[in-house]
Amino acid sequence: MIDSSTMATVADPDPEHALVECPVYNLLIDHPKGTVLWDTGSHPDAGDGYWPTPLFEAFHHEDADEHTLPAALADADTAISDIDAVVASHLHLDHAGGLRHFAGTDTPIYVHERELGYAYRSATTDTGSIAYHSPDFDRALNWRVVAVDRGRRQLYPGLDLLHLPGHTPGLLGLYLEPEDGAAPAIVAGDEAYQRENYEDGVPMATSLLSSLADWRESRRRVRDLARRTTADVFCGHDTRDAARLAARF
Repeated sequence: MIDSSTMATVADPDPEHALVECPVYNLLIDHPKGTVLWDTGSHPDAGDGYWPTPLFEAFHHEDADEHTLPAALADADTAISDIDAVVASHLHLDHAGGLRHFAGTDTPIYVHERELGYAYRSATTDTGSIAYHSPDFDRALNWRVVAVDRGRRQLYPGLDLLHLPGHTPGLLGLYLEPEDGAAPAIVAGDEAYQRENYEDGVPMATSLLSSLADWRESRRRVRDLARRTTADVFCGHDTRDAARLAARF
C-alpha cells in the first residue's frame, strides 16, 4: 500500500513483510435530490468460490459475508429500492461486488468512461489489472457514463464527481459540500489508500497503479482543491479515515 515501505537495503537486505488489515467502506448520501450510494463493496461469497482462489488470496476478506449490502443499508433504514443513484468509484472487485443488486433496474450507475473500458479489457484479456472480476459488472446495468477528463461533474448541487486517474484510468472521487455549512469533504477513494500516500506523496506500489504520472497529477489536484476550499480529505483504505468519516457524518 505504501511503495518501498519494505525496500531492501545493504543494512537490511531481507526486510520482513507484514500483512495488515484495512477497511473497505461504502457511503450512503442522503441528498435533497436523491439517495446516493457510493460503491457497493465486495461480493459476500468472495471466499466461497465466487472469486477465483488466486484473487481471494491476493485480496483476502475477513468478514465480507457478514456485511452484505442489503443488511448494511437496512442498518441505515434504507432498502436497495430506495437508492436513486449509484456511483462506482471504480470497478475493482472490492468495490463493485454489490452492483448485482441493481441489475435489471432503472437505477443509474455512474462510472467513468475510461473505467468501463479498462475493466472489460482487464477482465477478458491478459492486459490491465487482475483486480477486475467480470461477473461483478458484466450485467444489465443502467450505466451513466461520466466523460470528464481530469475535471469535475456535478451529480447534484453540492455533490461533484472528480476524475482522479492513477490507481485506475477512470477512478472517481467525490466532493461534498454539507448543507449545514461545515467544511467540504473530499472522498479521494483509492487515489490514496493510506494517509501517507496523500500527505507524504508516497505512492502505492506500482502493482496498484495504472499510471504513476497520472497518480501524481491527481494527488496534486486533490491537494490544490483541498487547499482552496479547506476541504477535509478522506483516503480509500485507511482505518483512521474510515473512523473519521463515520464520526463526521
